[in-house]
Amino acid sequence: MIDFPQEDADFLFAMEKYRADENTYRFPDLGGCVRIPLKSKDLREDFILDIHRMSVQLKKNTFQNRARTNVILARIDIGGPLHRNPDGEEIPCPHIHLYKEGFDDKWAYPLPEVFSNPADCWKTLEEFMKFCNITQIPHIEKGLFV
Repeated sequence: MIDFPQEDADFLFAMEKYRADENTYRFPDLGGCVRIPLKSKDLREDFILDIHRMSVQLKKNTFQNRARTNVILARIDIGGPLHRNPDGEEIPCPHIHLYKEGFDDKWAYPLPEVFSNPADCWKTLEEFMKFCNITQIPHIEKGLFV
């Protein structure tokens, strides 16, 4: 467990995030992962946008926004199994995990309505970046299976 105050996580989640470089990243093919560096506007905070694709299930994707290297602020799981929260409640996929003090990313919630079509992984990535307040979008090109 990460000892990180909720107030700090909420502050970092709401902070505007910008691409850290002008590199072009490729949306991962099956079984791939890409980690894209992000920065705060004042360059004091580093963030990471993770994009994971599973090798067997085409529709299984994970998009994640991290701060301070290992604090998962938000994560979307698509095409995977249901998630059981610490209180026993089961949340079907797709769902979103948001940082919760004392539990890290162990709590899942139904996907908010701002995500219009979870079956469209490219659209969901775009909406996830907006949801995470990534205002200067990194350069990402579509892969073969997007």
